[in-house]
Amino acid sequence: MIDPAVLPGYLLAVLLVTIAPGPDMAYIVAAATARGARAGVLSATGMALGMVVHVTAAALGLAAVVAAAPWTLVVVRLAGAGFLAWLAVGTLRSARAAAPAAAPAPGDGRLLVRAALTNLTNPKVILFFAAFLPHFVRPGHASVTAQFLLLGVLFLLVGLAVDSTIGLTAGRLGAALAPGTRAGQVRTVLAGLTFAVLSALLVADVVTSTGTGWRPS
Repeated sequence: MIDPAVLPGYLLAVLLVTIAPGPDMAYIVAAATARGARAGVLSATGMALGMVVHVTAAALGLAAVVAAAPWTLVVVRLAGAGFLAWLAVGTLRSARAAAPAAAPAPGDGRLLVRAALTNLTNPKVILFFAAFLPHFVRPGHASVTAQFLLLGVLFLLVGLAVDSTIGLTAGRLGAALAPGTRAGQVRTVLAGLTFAVLSALLVADVVTSTGTGWRPS
């Protein structure tokens, strides 16, 4: 069981992260603007299928590390804050990048598979899970593995809902939301700022928890 006290903050953070632009969202928007809302929803579903693998791998791998050396949870959380800061810098630098080419127009099955492969071949996804999930794990509330898996499933479900909504919206509004447009640039800047804020919050939480005597057990 996840600590109920962390759920509101976790769900809010997940929502902010999932609405922040990235390679997956760029693919969904490109597919939707090229082929319509159906293609956007199929692409979002494909991304979710890819995330099942990432969630499982991150949960099992991180749980094994924490079980072997519980103190590493604090180290992992600090490393995660650094990774989020790096993402923030990179995302802000990419705000002026040109729009990617529109997605090709394969059949529904291929569109689903291509979206899943796009997610699976993005190493930043599993690194992000490794950086993000440990912040919300609380020793003493079920097993660490179960907490990682439940947090990952919640992330996946929120991500699917957000990505599907974006796919539908992009399919209806067309190129106005495409990366490289002014709207796309604004979304990218907001994404960078979101990552920066999350990084700062992670550091503050680690400092506060260790300073008040909290220790992983």
